[in-house]
Amino acid sequence: MENARSVEVLNDLVLINNDRIAGYERAINESKDLDVDLKATFRSMVKESEENKKELTDKIRQHGGTVESGTTTAGKIYRAWMDVKAKFTGNDRKAILASCEFGEDAAQRAYRSALDADMDGDCRQVVAQQQQSLQNSHDLIKRYRDAHGR
Repeated sequence: MENARSVEVLNDLVLINNDRIAGYERAINESKDLDVDLKATFRSMVKESEENKKELTDKIRQHGGTVESGTTTAGKIYRAWMDVKAKFTGNDRKAILASCEFGEDAAQRAYRSALDADMDGDCRQVVAQQQQSLQNSHDLIKRYRDAHGR
């Protein structure tokens, strides 16, 4: 039963990382050409989630599970919300960074929830390491956002 629960938890995190990839790819497209620093940061976030996803996928397969694909419903709702927000606030740095921070907050909640779940120690270690890395990314986005005011 522990294997099945571990696979379920890891698959939830695969979907969260898919959401994060889609969100940052969208942020790259919405950033102005002059926002070279943001685009580089967002590309780094995409790479981070791609690496997380690969690591999670390997663990799922080691536990005999099938890897989920796609994104979460919440992620789709979030991207729709970004569309509406962009229409009203424009694609300025502050609005894009606020949206990214919202997504980072959601990723942190998902990882904290995963760490509270019943899974084996090997999986827990991977999730804890990824959560810390994502916390660092969250803090970076927050610093960028704070530099542009709330």
